[in-house]
Amino acid sequence: MAGGSREPGRTVTSKLLAILFAFESGRRSMSLSELAEAAQLPLSTTHRLVGELVESGALARDPQGRIQLGIRLWELGQNAGRALRDAARPYLQDLFSLTGETAHLAIREGHEVLYIDRIYGTKRVPRSSRVGGRLPMHATAVGKVILAFEEDWVREAYFNRHLEQPTAYTHVNRARLAEELVQIREQGYATTAEEVRLGSASIAVPVFHTGRIGAGLGLVVLSSQAGTMIRHLSTLRGISAQIERATARIPLETLRANAGLGGDGRT
Repeated sequence: MAGGSREPGRTVTSKLLAILFAFESGRRSMSLSELAEAAQLPLSTTHRLVGELVESGALARDPQGRIQLGIRLWELGQNAGRALRDAARPYLQDLFSLTGETAHLAIREGHEVLYIDRIYGTKRVPRSSRVGGRLPMHATAVGKVILAFEEDWVREAYFNRHLEQPTAYTHVNRARLAEELVQIREQGYATTAEEVRLGSASIAVPVFHTGRIGAGLGLVVLSSQAGTMIRHLSTLRGISAQIERATARIPLETLRANAGLGGDGRT
């Protein structure tokens, strides 16, 4: 049917969301035909809905006429996760000031870690994430520390999915990864070296919330510093305890529900 969905029964809302979620792939702009293909919608339907989204400010057209996310959507995204970010920001800044290294805070969203806040250091460390970005849990220190302290069923579900391998150093052997998570629980911190991006290493500690894992707090350093980054462990743990106290009044479900920022984060 002309203008209909390729999937009969899809609502207008699902079509609109499919168009917006198409930008999660990391592409900053797309032609109308590229967007229709990514959203799995007919060109005529995409043209009509994009027109409405552009008019509302949720989408915009660049000088070449390609479609990109609009400023209105960006403004809404800044309100997401505000409770957690506002409470943790002063302590994240303190972590950066005390270590001089790139500091970030992340939570679990599905099978990925979602970066809530990040303060960049002055060193030219290869970037693999940004605020609002998502990365595989098994390849990041914040992801591993969250996964290690999650409930058993979360880990079991995670091991049942395909484990992507961003670099040759990413741990994708399930038995080895399971052993690593046990060690992380015992020692209370996680580390990675060039598992997401060559040239960078990271260390992270858990941030608990009323006895449950709430977030991961981490630092990113040059891979040449991987052998010495454990010196920041006491600082990380001290800041984690401060964030835990600062967010104790906010229900954990509220922290997670309000932290859904947009973006793919692979920059």
